[in-house]
Amino acid sequence: MIPLKDDRIRNSFPVFTLLLIAVNTLVFLYEASLGPRAQQVLVFQYGMVPTHMEAALTHSTVPIYLAIEPIFTSMFLHGGWLHLIGNMWFLWVFGITVEDRMGHAWYLIFYLLCGLAAGVTHTVVNWNSHLPAIGASGAIAGVMGAYLVLFPRAKILTLVPLLFFFFFWRLPAIVMIGFWFAIQFFNGVASLGVRDAGDVAWWAHVGGFALGAVIALGMRVEEPTYA
Repeated sequence: MIPLKDDRIRNSFPVFTLLLIAVNTLVFLYEASLGPRAQQVLVFQYGMVPTHMEAALTHSTVPIYLAIEPIFTSMFLHGGWLHLIGNMWFLWVFGITVEDRMGHAWYLIFYLLCGLAAGVTHTVVNWNSHLPAIGASGAIAGVMGAYLVLFPRAKILTLVPLLFFFFFWRLPAIVMIGFWFAIQFFNGVASLGVRDAGDVAWWAHVGGFALGAVIALGMRVEEPTYA
């Protein structure tokens, strides 16, 4: 299912959502300008590699910043055009509404905190992995978690593929995002115990989503009803 737009009316310009999209795009353009070897070096240096974090946390000779820095830098790296476009599209659809509700500065802090939670969750579950994890999807999952809590009844125009046909449905956020989260969670459970399983950091999505939802619960205000 591909979300296209929601039915919410917004009252502010999505400054930081657009800024995050721009920064991610510029970083990817820099990645794409490098040769294959240089790209690999970049990803292993600034991507989130659980064994690198393990070394930084357990060996006093390794600077602690090496355990923290990759969590944030990995959020701005992507593995290809489809990876980038998919993440930025989800960020645009859900981020502009969440930013409008939270306010600009708090939204940026919130986004980075969700990315941090995603990185920590992925590292804990994949403690012995040598594979680098990159992408903004963990932080964006946090935005989706907040959206679900803040706007569960919002209608999201969604492109739904069924076999060889495509349908446009207006789905409640609790259905569309809930279905998305269920996929992340059950795939995450299926990957437990499988070393370096797959190309998707399922538990990063789960961790980011969970923190986003919890933070949003603390600021949720019931929408007024009208007679």
